[in-house]
Amino acid sequence: MSNALFSDLFLELTGSAPFPWQQALYDRLLCSDPPSVANLPTGLGKTAVVAIWLITLLTHPDRVPRRLVYVVNRRTVVDQTSAEVERLRERLRANPELNAKLTALCAVPVDVPLALSTLRGQFADNREWCADPARPAVIVGTVDMIGSGLLFSRYTCGFKTRPHHAAFLGQDVLLVHDEAHLEPAFQKLLDSIVSEQKRCGDARPLHVLQLTATARDSNKTFTLTSADEEHEVVCQRLSARKHLRFNPIEDEKPAPLAAKLSELALARRDSGRAVLIFARTVDAVQKVASALGAEKLPHEVLTGTMRGLEREGLIKRPILSRFLPSSSRPENAQPPHEGTCYLVATSAGEVGVNLSADDLICDLSTYESMAQRFGRVNRFGMLTDTVVEVVYPATFKNTDPDDSKFDPMDAARQRTLNLLRQLNADASPAALRKLNADERSKAFSPLPTIRPATDILFDAWAMTSIRESLPGRPNIAPYLHGEAEWQVPETQIAWRSEVEIITGELVKIYDPEELLGEYPLKPHELLRSPSYRVRDELAQIVKRLGDDKAATLCPWLVSNDGKVSRACSLAELAEKDNETLLYNSTLLLAPSHGGLSNGLLEGKAAAPETPGTLDVADILEGPATRVRVKSASEDFPAEYTRLRLKLLIDTLIQREDLSEIDEGNAKPQYWLWLEAKKAAGADSTENTTAVYLDKHVTDVVSHARNIVTKLGLSAPLGRCIILAAQLHDLGKRRRHWQQGIGNYDKAECFAKSGKHPATGKKFRPRPGLDPYRHEFGSLLDASSPSLNKEADADLLRDFAALTDEEKDIVLHLVAAHHGRARPHFPMSPADETFDPESDYEATQKAAAEVPQRFARLQRRFGRWGLAYLESLLRAADYAASAEIEPLS
Repeated sequence: MSNALFSDLFLELTGSAPFPWQQALYDRLLCSDPPSVANLPTGLGKTAVVAIWLITLLTHPDRVPRRLVYVVNRRTVVDQTSAEVERLRERLRANPELNAKLTALCAVPVDVPLALSTLRGQFADNREWCADPARPAVIVGTVDMIGSGLLFSRYTCGFKTRPHHAAFLGQDVLLVHDEAHLEPAFQKLLDSIVSEQKRCGDARPLHVLQLTATARDSNKTFTLTSADEEHEVVCQRLSARKHLRFNPIEDEKPAPLAAKLSELALARRDSGRAVLIFARTVDAVQKVASALGAEKLPHEVLTGTMRGLEREGLIKRPILSRFLPSSSRPENAQPPHEGTCYLVATSAGEVGVNLSADDLICDLSTYESMAQRFGRVNRFGMLTDTVVEVVYPATFKNTDPDDSKFDPMDAARQRTLNLLRQLNADASPAALRKLNADERSKAFSPLPTIRPATDILFDAWAMTSIRESLPGRPNIAPYLHGEAEWQVPETQIAWRSEVEIITGELVKIYDPEELLGEYPLKPHELLRSPSYRVRDELAQIVKRLGDDKAATLCPWLVSNDGKVSRACSLAELAEKDNETLLYNSTLLLAPSHGGLSNGLLEGKAAAPETPGTLDVADILEGPATRVRVKSASEDFPAEYTRLRLKLLIDTLIQREDLSEIDEGNAKPQYWLWLEAKKAAGADSTENTTAVYLDKHVTDVVSHARNIVTKLGLSAPLGRCIILAAQLHDLGKRRRHWQQGIGNYDKAECFAKSGKHPATGKKFRPRPGLDPYRHEFGSLLDASSPSLNKEADADLLRDFAALTDEEKDIVLHLVAAHHGRARPHFPMSPADETFDPESDYEATQKAAAEVPQRFARLQRRFGRWGLAYLESLLRAADYAASAEIEPLS
């Protein structure tokens, strides 16, 4: 492909001409040789990696993976990457020819061929990328979101979908780790996964590209070319004028530090400038903001402790718009503020946002942090009078390594100050690049303790059907972020109505863990704060509510592995001795608990009259893709015809005498949870209209055949996927299962319940039936044809003709298509090896073979490779369940 054609496509998709390094990166992708590390100065378009990958996919789809995963630092609060990818997709949609090329790659019909999942807005964590393995996709996520997914432990997911996420994040993926220097533990984990996949011979292994402006190790990296050094725009940005000044203070505690930062800020009150202020602590940021507020000066505060919904609104306000170039402002943003204004931020403003202030005021941090801060002022080199004010301690304490009180963070800050003094008041990117690489590396924040991820741990994490605690299967958080004394434990907070509705006996019927799997938490619902501050604010909530009320309604405490505990009351969690329970967990409060003010956790804030102010799970930009509706009847609400029923909750199911309810004060009995008809991962057994089993299986087989074809799978593997699709729902023919969904007609078999397609009568499930997993019944029928006289003889002959390994593949895919069989079917709390038409000896023999088969196949295909094969069938099943007609 000529340079001119690449330049034309790049210009069309991004709105700007490519820099030389971007052309060079495209050439590397074209040769199927992507670099492992790209060290590129800030302000030179690193996020264009997405566009470069997309152009390669358009022109040479066999040279790059089908999905690009873009991992941003967890401190990112204004997700500029998502905004740029959204604009990229819109430009793509405007070109029918390019759109058609991507559509041709898809196996499942879609309106928009490029799937997109982001941190914010209408595409936030929508998981549309996992519905079709052949569909091109861009997934933007944090280290926690992507890292937990890769380790078969996806936060906010139930156990059934965790292998599916691991598969589509760990296979056929180019993973771009942005600002990789900030998360060395995660990078080490990624390296371990890549090595393990290579050792196991995964067919579509993960490739990782570290992307950074301040690499800890600058050896063997892809970086600017000589042509970049001569490029007019690149030169302007590299040499951007930033005059560096130093301001010593005797005491660096939050109050005197904030006083000095405020003094420097107030001195610019009549400058007409956009002034960016950074401080390392939330306390200092709040004090500076208070000082500006006392003077009635226009300002905004940007911290990582704000809830996603309010944070997303921040970028549309006039002050933040002032700090963004026009190309980075949302279309519905308010006009930029005119005159002097201030943005006060913690480290949350250092990453993931295209800020460009006129002047910068900040305290002293470590080198990588200071480099990021300097990159947020006069970013494009348009000004000649930019000033950077650095406030630093006149004396450093505890920087002697031989001292028992040695503080490695302060030592790194002292080295950073020494480096900055070498710049001769020039804080431009070009000046920073000239600093000695070894001295820069020593001035980085100290490395955390990094736990090695081993093959044994990968095995343990991959066994997702074992939901209980397992010896040798540790919490994944230390492997994602490392462990360091200076890293304060954090807690995420959200508000959900389930906490106050699903109580008492309802908890036994509607398992909170399952509910969160069905209706996962979205980024806009969550705020993050240090656990000690969370406990302090919980104490304020308890004080406001009173001990009695705080003791009666238990919040939900969700661990990183998805387990939900209701064991502690709000009052108990507010006790100092219980603070550790909050560490690295998610706390779900009820709307009646209150505790939110301007997007921040504030215990004194009373609950609003409208619960929707706190429970914002249904507030999504764009067309509704999910909603929970309270209703007096089970009937599907007419205004939501675009959606389908995901779950029906009867809040009065345990009431023996409904006549005792005061109708005047009665609350709606039913709670209908709805989702988009084409929602990714839809595996509900209930549709608006019941679906015949033969129709469903036919559609699954057609989707599976299309997936196999579009991905170019080998003939033997393709044959296994298609045969598994034909066999996967044999177990639904059991009368036990049919009555379980409400079909009592022996002449008909359905795959999904709902209203009868002919009579319109709603299915009523038979109560009291023993739990039965239809995929275990399918496994029995496929492996022992005599157990099911109705089974298709031709299919079973096809199965008998397979090799032993191919039989293993088919049987495992059938068993695992709803998340079981990894490695087993549990026997408690319900016996999932029960089959109403088989004797005990047969079921136990089949159950015992399941983990052995899983182990054999995982050795053969690798952990992520096996999960990927499972997900091909699951994707076909999801598409059919969503009633998407297969491609012809």
